[in-house]
Order: sequence, then structure tokens, then C-alpha cells
Amino acid sequence: MTSRMNPYIPFRDTAKDVLEFYARVFGGELTISTFGDMGVEGAGADKVMHGMLKTPSGFTLMGSDTPEQMEHTPGGNITISLSGDDADDLRGWFAALSKGADVTLPLAVQRWGDEFGMLTDSFGANWMVNIATSQARAQA
Repeated sequence: MTSRMNPYIPFRDTAKDVLEFYARVFGGELTISTFGDMGVEGAGADKVMHGMLKTPSGFTLMGSDTPEQMEHTPGGNITISLSGDDADDLRGWFAALSKGADVTLPLAVQRWGDEFGMLTDSFGANWMVNIATSQARAQA
């Protein structure tokens, strides 16, 4: 059996919207379970207890709504990194994630030879995108 490491992002009352946005960006299969699905009644029953997006590229991204009684810090010290040499996909994802985002470093060729960019999306999650170039791979 293979082990995996997957980002799990906490949100406050926006997990469904965020995960649906990421599903539009990356494609794939999104499954969502609410607190109500797990037997919780009343306020918060419609919030996401667990959401998981499995993409055609092999990514798995998970998230949930943080209950009101728990502390929540948007973006909280996590950055999601997308990297590889499929430049078209990576550029497309960066462009899609950039809508309404704070682009802290536009996607551009950097000193090490790769294209790299960073942003905080409109939901507060931090992203880094690195596109390996032929020249950089040849030097590795």
C-alpha cells in the first residue's frame, strides 16, 4: 500500500464554496460530507465536516469548516505547492487561482531558471507554482 501526504485546509463557513472553486480549477471528483450527514442537528449541520477533491493529475486536496467554538486562522501557516514540467496545466491553474487573489509574485522565470509564482487565493490559502524548464532540468 502506498502512503500519501495531502494538504488539509481548514476554513470558516466557506469550505463548500472553496472546494467547489478548486474543483473548477483542477477538475476531478469532489466528495463532501456535512456535519448533518454525520448526525449533527441545528446550527452548523450544513457545514462541511470533510471534503475531498481527487484530481485527474493525481492531486488530493481536503478541507472542512472549522466549528464556531474552535479557533480559526485563515491560511494559517500552510502553503500548497504545485510543481512539475507540465507547463500548460501549471500556468492554467495559476491563472485560475489568481482570479480575485493577491498575487505576491507573478508567474515568471526566476534566477534558478524555472517559472515560479506565489499567490494568496480569494479564500486565504497560499499557493506556490513552480514550472521546471528544460534548461533547469538539464542542469539538475
